[in-house]
Amino acid sequence: MSEVKIVPFEEKYTQEVVDLILPIQREEFNIAISIEDQPDLLKIKEEYIDTGGNFWVALSNEKVVGSIALVKLGNHNGAIKKMFAAKEFRGEKQVGKNLLNTLIAYCKDQGYEYLYLGTVDVLKAAQKFYKKNGFELIDKSEMPKDYHLMDVDTVFFMRDLTKD
Repeated sequence: MSEVKIVPFEEKYTQEVVDLILPIQREEFNIAISIEDQPDLLKIKEEYIDTGGNFWVALSNEKVVGSIALVKLGNHNGAIKKMFAAKEFRGEKQVGKNLLNTLIAYCKDQGYEYLYLGTVDVLKAAQKFYKKNGFELIDKSEMPKDYHLMDVDTVFFMRDLTKD
């Protein structure tokens, strides 16, 4: 297996990002969500990068095997979205950790103070991963007002970057 590299999103990766995320959501975790429910996946540059956030992909042999998005919120806050890794690249391959570290380094460089995310109750491994990486469970009511809540999200996390 070749080395995995984390690179900034380019338009040429759009279909590969969709092809990575949808099967994980729908087939692997039985989450009833479609591309129509997440039109941002077809407009990554406009939705994430042009609005002050960012988006990265993990590549192995020039194929997308992971993704992570940053949404810029007000008050030096950010939201993590679209964090996915292909099944064979989870765990000891550390694709998720490398994606997260890339996003956190960017956030610190840009003066972000807090990161927020929402996830689905069935994604137990993801919740364990976030806790292991400095995120604290918070109540939905503690999410920033400008955080776009997804209907499927039921578990919420926050990380204070000012304590790092």
